[in-house]
Amino acid sequence: MTDHVSTHQAAEDARNETILIWVNGRVVPKAEAMVSVYDSGFMLGDGVWEGIRLYNGRWSFLDEHIDRLFEAARAIDLDIGMDRAAVVAAVLETQAANGMVSDAHARLMVTRGVKTRPFQHPKLSQRGPTMVIIMEHSRPSLPRPIRLATVPHMRGLPMTQDPKLNSHSKLNCILACIAAEKAGADEALMLDVHGFVNTTNACNFFIVRKGEVWTSTGDYCMNGITRGKVIGLCRANGIPVYERNFSLVDTYGADEAFLTGTFGAQTPVGIIDGRVIGTGQIGPVTERIRGLYKSLVGA
Repeated sequence: MTDHVSTHQAAEDARNETILIWVNGRVVPKAEAMVSVYDSGFMLGDGVWEGIRLYNGRWSFLDEHIDRLFEAARAIDLDIGMDRAAVVAAVLETQAANGMVSDAHARLMVTRGVKTRPFQHPKLSQRGPTMVIIMEHSRPSLPRPIRLATVPHMRGLPMTQDPKLNSHSKLNCILACIAAEKAGADEALMLDVHGFVNTTNACNFFIVRKGEVWTSTGDYCMNGITRGKVIGLCRANGIPVYERNFSLVDTYGADEAFLTGTFGAQTPVGIIDGRVIGTGQIGPVTERIRGLYKSLVGA
């Protein structure tokens, strides 16, 4: 099986070759957007990031994304060096420079900055932080529902690398994705430390059983903003929704499964570990949630 797809698969857009990128207060052409080889993000994955999406002239749930960025920076004792208003202004400056009005995705990245020597101690990061905003024309383009494979890699305990942290250190998720691709799937389904179904390497995970929507307890997964919006929409619209422990047995017997994330919103899952989920296509509950979410984003 070689026709792999991704939850972040986008339609090709030639305009992305000439985008302008925000780097430490300057908006520069893509070819000139560079950071030092001594940067702590490149050297050690020492930094945090956010992904945000532009729909019809508005950055969806921008306040919540900026909150999460500042909370993550505080958690790793990183001073962003700008207040919230300045970060939002940088996003808007980059948007204006690129003339973007809709179907754009931005990645905000903040690292501890340039190190004096190539070692891990944070005190060696004396020129920082480094902040970059990459903004691309980006429209999701998924030719079919996603195929998942369960992998041995876990999203771990809070005292190892808290999965609620959007850190630059993504190696465990990358290894999970590689394992899934080797198994002939697109992405990885990851379990929690107790063996319950948790998340994928890139997105939050939901199943639908007998009209009920189930997702993990949230203890071991990214505190996804789209995940929270879906749970809220279900509650507001009479769709039973549960944050609970559930197993692979529950998952294989589901009527529907879907993923949530800032980029893809709600992405249908067709196959898990070689088993067709429901009809293998997007199901009616997922369709309904997708419609409710589109209305929310457009509100």
